[in-house]
Amino acid sequence: MDFTHFNNDGYARMVDVSEKNDTVRVATAQAVVHMQPATLQAIKSGGVKKGDVLGVAQVAGIMGAKQTSGLIPMCHPLMLTSVNIEFAMNELNSTITIRCQVKTTGKTGVEMEAISGVSIAAMTIYDMSKAIDRWMKITDIMLLEKMGGKSGHVKREE
Repeated sequence: MDFTHFNNDGYARMVDVSEKNDTVRVATAQAVVHMQPATLQAIKSGGVKKGDVLGVAQVAGIMGAKQTSGLIPMCHPLMLTSVNIEFAMNELNSTITIRCQVKTTGKTGVEMEAISGVSIAAMTIYDMSKAIDRWMKITDIMLLEKMGGKSGHVKREE
């Protein structure tokens, strides 16, 4: 088996993407934060003492996507052209689903940036709301869709 992240001496390396073509790259990921109904209502009504939970989580998610190469050792630093974070509240299940779409034009994809974006946004929701509900759960962190590059358009089938 040929491992791409090891050099000839068996040590870690960042993959050389210099021969790849620049293409438009887009990735979308999601995460779900489960909480008590009262926590969701506090977030929705602006009743969390630390402030605007979703506003702060949105900025944190964007910042997280931008910092991915500093967090994941083998990720390439990328010039992101767009990061968009969206939230969907589900009162029946008492959840907030976070989606992050990241775009760039370059030689490598933005899947890790999208996954980092939703993860940091979810952790920020937890951090800002933990005084109300310390048992929140973050689940279903996953890539939903990616476009561009050699593999083209790939979408999760559920």
